Amino acid sequence: MMTRRSITILGLLACGAVPALGAQAAQRESFQRAVAHKGKWIAALGVAALTIFAEREHSHSRREWNALLDICRSAQDACALGPDGRYMRSDAEQLYQRSRAYDRRANRWLLGAQASLLATTALFIIDLHPGEGPENIPFPANRIEVGVRLPF
Repeated sequence: MMTRRSITILGLLACGAVPALGAQAAQRESFQRAVAHKGKWIAALGVAALTIFAEREHSHSRREWNALLDICRSAQDACALGPDGRYMRSDAEQLYQRSRAYDRRANRWLLGAQASLLATTALFIIDLHPGEGPENIPFPANRIEVGVRLPF
């Protein structure tokens, strides 16, 4: 059975823990704010980097495709297809396959950029501080009055 002294000690410990829990919640909130504030810029840089990587892969694909077109324009039957749908010339088929591979990589980079853009948008929204807007707005945000004067 608990004695009065142990109840008093537990009560004092509980009272001391309440401010500590409040401090932990404040630390967690400030940490989350810092992550959202800095993370949005990191995610935005990720969008730019992934888009640049996609453009590079697309350029490689375009180069291989243009080389294939040069082969196809060199002779009338240079780009003839076999019964399996592949180019008869191995160099033409190789250029085609490389062009497709670069295109697939570019698509993956672009999907990553889009996902990163969604994350960036979410972090920008999370980083908004409702009720902490700038003080230089001369009217409340929830009420706008518009009027028109007509001279008679």
